[in-house]
Amino acid sequence: MPLSNNARSPEAEPQLSPLNVASLLCHARILQRASLDGTTRQLLRGKNLGLLCETQPDEAQALFRRAAEALGAHVAVMRSSLSSASTPQEVQHTARMLGRLYEAVECQGLEPALVQQIGQHAGIPVFDGAAMRGHPAEQLAGLLGDKTPLADNRCFVLQALLLDAIA
Repeated sequence: MPLSNNARSPEAEPQLSPLNVASLLCHARILQRASLDGTTRQLLRGKNLGLLCETQPDEAQALFRRAAEALGAHVAVMRSSLSSASTPQEVQHTARMLGRLYEAVECQGLEPALVQQIGQHAGIPVFDGAAMRGHPAEQLAGLLGDKTPLADNRCFVLQALLLDAIA
């Protein structure tokens, strides 16, 4: 499953093997069980995450915030002034600034090429719509079963993805 096409890291982009997908699902199931037991821990306490978006607040932004904040992270929502017309220097400068301020950034509604450029220069994980409908993480959520609603399962998969990238 090509989740790695949506997560940019400072190193060469790793491919998620079936073993990585299985690991992600295992972590999501652990988070799901902790939620059902009422034992969710603040595993991202003290971490700052950025949410770079082009749209008005919507379901995907709410999902990202809910997933990150439930684990103790602080999420800053920012509107991007970057576009395909931005100079490479503007993109590099913005990406480096994001890398200094945040442990990871979720981009929503930005052009994939722009997200890739940000990921190349930020030095942190940069996700391309991990909380949005149609992202492979949504497909993984369906594999968590029906112990919890699909919306919660999407949250658990997103949390597992964040923990895998940051922790």
